[in-house]
Amino acid sequence: MPQTWTSDKTDAVERLKIQYGTSIVYPISAMGAHVSAAPNHQVGRLTSLKTRGDIAMSGNFGYELDLSKFTDEEKELAKQQVALYKEIRSLVQFGDYYRLLNPFESNEAAWMFVSEDQSEAIVVYSRVLAVPFEPFDSLRLKGLDADADYVVVETGQQLGGDELMYNGIHTPKLHGDFQSWLFRLKRVN
Repeated sequence: MPQTWTSDKTDAVERLKIQYGTSIVYPISAMGAHVSAAPNHQVGRLTSLKTRGDIAMSGNFGYELDLSKFTDEEKELAKQQVALYKEIRSLVQFGDYYRLLNPFESNEAAWMFVSEDQSEAIVVYSRVLAVPFEPFDSLRLKGLDADADYVVVETGQQLGGDELMYNGIHTPKLHGDFQSWLFRLKRVN
C-alpha cells in the first residue's frame, strides 16, 4: 500500500480524529503522520513537542517544521523521538492495531499496536482538555496474552496480560491541556 497524506490539518489534536478515522479504512503503514510547528499555523494551538511526537508516531513518523528553530532541549527530545520510532517502527506499521478510546465520543483518544506473537505492545493515550479533580481512571488494553506478564518499559511496573485487558492500567495524572502518554509493554514470561 503506498503512503497517503491523510489531511492538510497538521495540528496534533486534530490528528487524533484524522488518524483514528483513517485507520478504519487504511492500514497504519499507509498513513503519513508528521510533527508540525507550534503554535500550529492553522488553528494557533500550542501543543508540546512530546504530544506532537507521540501522536505522529502512530503512522509514518516525520517532522514538517524548521528544526533550526528548536531549542537545545527540543533538539534532544527530537533525537529521542527519532530513536524511539526507529525501535518501534515495524510494530507500529505492521502490528495488530486496536482502537481503545474514540476521540469522536470523548475528551480522550487511545490506541495500541501489538506484535503478532503478543510479546510487545505500544500504547498511545491522549487527553485533549484538562479536567479539574480528575478521577483515577484505567485504560483497558486489548490483544495481549492473558496468561503472560508484561512489564511497562518506561517504569518497570509488571502486570498480567489478563489484568491489563480486563482491569486496565491506571492513566497518569496529566497536567494541562493537549497531553499524551506513550508507553511500551514487553512480555516477561
